[in-house]
Amino acid sequence: MSTDKKRPGASGDRASIALYLSFVLLTSFFTYFYRYNFPQAVFWDEPYHIASAEKYLSGVYFMEQHPPLGKLLLAAGEKIVNANPKDDHFIKTDYGTNFDASFSFTGHRLFPSLLAWLTAPILFLIFLFFTKNPALSALLSFVYIFDNAEIMHNRGAMVDSPLTFFGMLQILFFLYVENPKQKKTWLHLLLSFMFGLSFGLAICTKVVGLIFILLVPAAVFRMYPDWKKIVLFCVMSFVGFMVAFVAVWQTHFALGSRIVPELNNEGYYQASDEYKEILRKGTNGSLLSFPVMIRDSLKYITFYNRGVPRLDLCKPDENGSPAYFWPLGARSINYRWEKTTDGAFRYLYLQSNPVSWMCGLLGVILSAFFLLSRVLLPSDKKLKNGYLMLVFFGMYASYMIAIVQLDRVMYLYHYFIPLLFSFILFGLVVDNIDNIGRWRVFENRKIVLMTVLGLVIFASFQFYRPFTYYEPIRDAAFRWRAFFPLWELTCVDCQKVSGLVVPVQKNQ
Repeated sequence: MSTDKKRPGASGDRASIALYLSFVLLTSFFTYFYRYNFPQAVFWDEPYHIASAEKYLSGVYFMEQHPPLGKLLLAAGEKIVNANPKDDHFIKTDYGTNFDASFSFTGHRLFPSLLAWLTAPILFLIFLFFTKNPALSALLSFVYIFDNAEIMHNRGAMVDSPLTFFGMLQILFFLYVENPKQKKTWLHLLLSFMFGLSFGLAICTKVVGLIFILLVPAAVFRMYPDWKKIVLFCVMSFVGFMVAFVAVWQTHFALGSRIVPELNNEGYYQASDEYKEILRKGTNGSLLSFPVMIRDSLKYITFYNRGVPRLDLCKPDENGSPAYFWPLGARSINYRWEKTTDGAFRYLYLQSNPVSWMCGLLGVILSAFFLLSRVLLPSDKKLKNGYLMLVFFGMYASYMIAIVQLDRVMYLYHYFIPLLFSFILFGLVVDNIDNIGRWRVFENRKIVLMTVLGLVIFASFQFYRPFTYYEPIRDAAFRWRAFFPLWELTCVDCQKVSGLVVPVQKNQ
């Protein structure tokens, strides 16, 4: 007999799914999207990305370190909202400065905030795929809905939320396309196309989206030895990928033909003579010019990243951090601050929700334990969705191993992708726990335990809320929140103490 029928709110109950999905949508709306344009002040990488978005709106040719989709979405948001009467403030520079008080961020922040919000229901559907319980899936979604770091960062005019949105979308399509129970050919074709399309959109946002290519062999392995499904999957996913890749890059090329001499290399950046000739003739909108333009653009991405400085923890103003500290939320970054009239301070601080991040870390550790135990201590009892646990643990480990090999400085928000993998692993672990010692963890007990954990996650979110929403906080209250040394949370009037290094003092 199927146990799903005994589960409260099992996935077959469409009303329950609609109810809990609506709950996730509403709750995440208020954490991610509500008043997303506050504060009307620039922070972190917004000067770079807004300058790029304005070049699209003004038809200016440029090259950038990231693929174009993120900035195209910023430009599209500004085009839709039309919050600024002029969109050429920063077309003569790659880094915007002197944002005046009248400048509106509403349009530029629209799509990053929107996609960050819509990632929550996608994550809910991912959890629902393997838990088969909408109530449990909604509670598991709390780790993302109330994560202070992702909320604060992704409400800005940044490119990370589109990456995580398209990455989670690809994972959702992966779950259904690799499902052996899926027999309909037309649905297999559609899922394969959407899988490739979402992968292409992720790659066109940030280069680190390459990690999602690991889902391709993972899906093929599950389909083996059904060669018909494998061939159809490979063909349709490649078609979907190419549609996204060519459409995004060609849009980027077609929008930029105006040369601004004040920019890099008299406005040509690293364009080859062939590319310069294309720009002079105005054939950048033609697909026939695509091979030359994409070649030069990809070369520039490599060229730019080679010039990024290394991590230097001895620098007093270094905001980067080693990747092996990221699972602990280290190091936090002060994006912006200002003093209020009553002596308090407002901060936009990249600070994790420690309870959410510890859930993710626990998911990684226990997944490794479960997987190793099945190898070292074979058992008749199989893991629920053991293959999915292996896939996402492998993706988490692969990302982290690759990142630690890089020489360039990296920042805490580069952990957002593996963080979401760790959240999925945590959900898989929760689904696999049937007992704690001798205490049986039935479905209703699991709901109760997750409700308690959800309340703790929410309480932690509220505790760090001032850093997320630019709310006034005094130094004494700040210090209460800086209890873990590796975070290096430091108020403006406080002496920064590094838990990683002690800078060498030069002799006077």
